[in-house]
Amino acid sequence: VQLQASGGGLVQAGGSLRLSCVTSGITFGDYAMGWFRQAPGKEREFVAAISWGRDLTYYTDSAKDRFTISRDNDKNTVYLQMNSLKPEDTAVYYCAAMPTYSTADPREPAGYGYWGQGTQVTVSS
Repeated sequence: VQLQASGGGLVQAGGSLRLSCVTSGITFGDYAMGWFRQAPGKEREFVAAISWGRDLTYYTDSAKDRFTISRDNDKNTVYLQMNSLKPEDTAVYYCAAMPTYSTADPREPAGYGYWGQGTQVTVSS
């Protein structure tokens, strides 16, 4: 199983980035997908999640109205469009997969069985 995250980089405050996470080795449609991030010295925190059928999305308060999570089940890929970026968005961003039968809260990392390697997002002021 592989989750390959990409799209990170250095951007000025107010700019945008689009993260992608391509999966392999899993039946993509059997998984809800999430994005988490971890800044230096801080715990990993939830950013956004999307159900397998794209009918449910979840966002942390800081991401609402600025970030959009989406998925393409034909391409086995989940995306995170990030707009109006702020310096406090600087972190390593991880994608993760949670089986649809899980009853875990998609906003908690414990329910995710597979994780990508992370992609660095740096927002300069």
